Amino acid sequence: MRIVFANSAWVSAAERLILRGGGWQRVRLRVRYGLIFHPVAGPVLIDTGYTPEALTGEGRGRMLQLYGTLLKPELNAAEQALPVLKRFGLSPDDIRTIIVTHFHADHISGLSLFRDARFIASDAAWARVKARSPRQNLRHGVFAELFPLDFEARLEGLSAKRRVEAREDVPGGSDLFGDGSVIAVDLPGHADGQFGLLFTGLERPLLYAVDVQWLLTALTENRAPGFPATLIAEDAAAIEPTSAMLRRFLAVGGEVMLCHDPAPTSYDLAPEAA
Repeated sequence: MRIVFANSAWVSAAERLILRGGGWQRVRLRVRYGLIFHPVAGPVLIDTGYTPEALTGEGRGRMLQLYGTLLKPELNAAEQALPVLKRFGLSPDDIRTIIVTHFHADHISGLSLFRDARFIASDAAWARVKARSPRQNLRHGVFAELFPLDFEARLEGLSAKRRVEAREDVPGGSDLFGDGSVIAVDLPGHADGQFGLLFTGLERPLLYAVDVQWLLTALTENRAPGFPATLIAEDAAAIEPTSAMLRRFLAVGGEVMLCHDPAPTSYDLAPEAA
């Protein structure tokens, strides 16, 4: 099984907002999404990153326009989902599964590009999205307009997946493909229903921990930012227990990767030759 991550965009933030004790210098964060080449499920996307549909597309609601104006993401045209798929000889129709780690715009903005894909996501979190008003969803960082109209019909919820028990300091979770190769690990704190992905069949087990922290340094050096960064967390009290679980996983030889950390990893897509 091969795993690659691409960078859909960059977002700049003052270091002190994402790293306790950091300075005022700007840090250029990545906005990753992933592509799994699974031997049975075929090519599988992990989220979609930022796409023009969320940031520049016509017909966006006023709040989504304001969101783009405030955050100012810089789209990376070369590593948008469709060009990256083309590099591997794939089209949107070849993607039959998208793993949706949580429902923030930088993870779901391209779902509408994939007409035939099923969505593996937290059905419990989706039920809460449906129960809330649009204004309430905005307070949770969810723009309902980014979901395809038939999202629920194509949803394959985590609750239906076989559970894998934790062992020592290796977390358990939901077995996404029934073969133990990709385990969805609950990661409470940042967003409602957020889960990461544990890849067990690698030489060194990898846990893609999505948005538990913005910087790996904040995790490994226990320098998670406090107020005001915690204002945007779904459950600020859960961030440290989740981070501590990841540190234990690192201590037993695992590898942790984050969505926004700017440092390149061995799983990041290499730039195309000029």
